[in-house]
Amino acid sequence: MELHTTATGADDRSVSAPATAAAPAPRTRRRYPWVVFALAFGLLLADYMSRQVLSAVFPFLKTEWALSDSQLASLTSVVALMVGILTLPLSVLADRWGRVRSLVLMAVLWSAATLLCALAAGYEQMLAARFLVGVGEAAYGSVGIAVVLSVFAPRAHAALSGAFMAGGSFGSVLGVGLGGIIAVQLGWRWSFATMAIFGLILALVFRAVVTEAKLARNATDATQRRPEGGNSFRVPVSTLFTNPAVLCAYLGSAMQIFTAAVLLSWMPSFFNRHYDLAPDRAGAIASVFVLLVGAGMVSCGMITDRVGRADMSRKWSAAIVFCTISLFCLAVGFSLGTGPAQLLLIGVGAFFSGGSSGPTAAMVANLTHASVRASAFGTLTLANSLLGLALGPFVVGVLADHLGLATALRLAPLAYLGAIAALLLGKRVYPAGLRRLAAVDSTASH
Repeated sequence: MELHTTATGADDRSVSAPATAAAPAPRTRRRYPWVVFALAFGLLLADYMSRQVLSAVFPFLKTEWALSDSQLASLTSVVALMVGILTLPLSVLADRWGRVRSLVLMAVLWSAATLLCALAAGYEQMLAARFLVGVGEAAYGSVGIAVVLSVFAPRAHAALSGAFMAGGSFGSVLGVGLGGIIAVQLGWRWSFATMAIFGLILALVFRAVVTEAKLARNATDATQRRPEGGNSFRVPVSTLFTNPAVLCAYLGSAMQIFTAAVLLSWMPSFFNRHYDLAPDRAGAIASVFVLLVGAGMVSCGMITDRVGRADMSRKWSAAIVFCTISLFCLAVGFSLGTGPAQLLLIGVGAFFSGGSSGPTAAMVANLTHASVRASAFGTLTLANSLLGLALGPFVVGVLADHLGLATALRLAPLAYLGAIAALLLGKRVYPAGLRRLAAVDSTASH
């Protein structure tokens, strides 16, 4: 694997350095990017464990508090809604205040809010606590991935982006799977409490190991190699919205994550209602499909980096293919009756459902200036949250109240049509997007 070389920043397309810099980097420098990735990935697991544990306790809350599907969906969507509203301003703030300090503060806040979920006495208190979870999680994904990509070279960005984003699926697996088991054995309140404790511990470890100074020393982008507290050129935040290719990446990513978010939120209920499984078994089976979503993000990211090695525009084509496969498999799968054929098709569709996340994130990184990289991913998270993570589960919840859950799930994959259209347009305007970025870089160099 060539990721060992990318971690040192030895990609001549991203770093201009004297010939003497080509000497082998110390072992600790080669290792540190992977330490950063591991800790940031661990916090992302904690993030989504706190967010998705709710899905595992849906049946308990529905029975204990007599909630409708729309109310259950609102407890999920309020988190994504707050992420969507706050991710951009908090990402811009993190670019200026300090990414490491921002990440630690976010993790402490969402973990404390998850603990409040365990103490909620009713729907209103739970909704307020979930609101705070969303505030804490708002910019973690955007700032976290900006930190990770800053110490790896561009040739591995799609794979790393896919792997990092897959942390959401893996965290959902742990949150749903462990949450269901803990809820059955100890009560649903302990499901939230366990996730909160895990997040607080990881936040302390991250604060002890990762610093702004170490990130600057290991940065692969010359614009970020500055002493801590030093000044550097920053492009206007408005550049994140004036490049048509970047806008297409935002929209394509959001529309493809719509259906993936539906699978993350509603698969436990699907197995509970249509396969007559108890909540703990439904959560365990659903976690397998959620795991497929995460595995697909990683695998599709690696495939994308390989096919796009010679021509970066091929990454757009890869994203389009992934969306098309998932659209077909999920639409047909949810139209079939219960049984092995349905499970197989849903499984294949789930594997490719988030496969475009890595390619679109790589395009965002490739088309934006490093000084506003966290803000760029904040904008991507904004689109993903408002049009995908928040809208998907809520729309399916409303449709389920009127048409039934099976019909709602059958309609959800149609969102891929919008994703495919956006990605096709993005590929067409990609060369012009690169020229716009080159003009910005030229301004920065002067």
